[in-house]
Amino acid sequence: MDVVVSAVAAVLAGLCLAAAGVLQQRSASRRPASERLSLRLMRRLVADRTWLLGILAAAVSYGFQAVALSFGPLTLVQPLVVSELLFAVPVSVRLRDLRLRRRDWCAVAAVVAGLALGIVAADPQRGQPVQPLARWVPALIAITVLVALSVAVATRVRGPGKATAFALAGACTMGLQSALYDATITVLRHRTWHVFVVWETYGLIAASLVGMYLIQNAFQSGPLAASTPLIDSTLPLVAIGLGVGIFGEPVRTSIWGLGGAAAGLLALLGGIIALDTSPVVRKEQRLEAAEQERTAQREQRETG
Repeated sequence: MDVVVSAVAAVLAGLCLAAAGVLQQRSASRRPASERLSLRLMRRLVADRTWLLGILAAAVSYGFQAVALSFGPLTLVQPLVVSELLFAVPVSVRLRDLRLRRRDWCAVAAVVAGLALGIVAADPQRGQPVQPLARWVPALIAITVLVALSVAVATRVRGPGKATAFALAGACTMGLQSALYDATITVLRHRTWHVFVVWETYGLIAASLVGMYLIQNAFQSGPLAASTPLIDSTLPLVAIGLGVGIFGEPVRTSIWGLGGAAAGLLALLGGIIALDTSPVVRKEQRLEAAEQERTAQREQRETG
């Protein structure tokens, strides 16, 4: 019965996450390119009802994920949650009066299957989330450098690759946020008031805000199919990596474990590259760029 409850909650979490992605990206993609990497983008989105509905759907999704993880392991929950790609990407494309081709469906399936295979093969177990700051420093530096490089690439490339680069930056930051959330909850559970004096709490707040900002820039820069697959795959991989490297969470290191993880990673990369180079996704990118231009012209007339 626990497995059934966990599975149902995970699927519901995935559906809510799909709705959240579609609603947020729909709003962000309408904003002019001139607002990219500016606080004005967030100010506009916060005033957008559709975007706020997306945030509400994301909050409901996190609630379902909490229920799912209370009754089942990460190896069951995460693949089912990531199945939201099977709903979000087709709906997003359909809203532009486009249809996914066979290669696009295969790419989406490869991302979902790759992540599921990697997590099941690694079979991560819980470790000790509260660690000295010194143990975090190398990971914090590495993630900061990777995020900075991803943003730098995003400002220089065009097409779906721009959204993918921003998505990588946002997903790495949110992966860090997930690890910090785990550490903060552990502190809160054992020493309630101590949560206000540990650095993890404030790191969690900063990572959450920066991660959301970067992901909205990814949504504003290109189609959902160019950002969500990378976000959904990179975020848990970064979180699991931090869990293994910092929290000491054990993973399966047998031939099956390492081989399955490697095969899953290859499937992930193949699916993401296939979506980035998809003619359907590139056409969706052009349609969104035209809509952004119309929005900019309309707002210019209104303020002029």
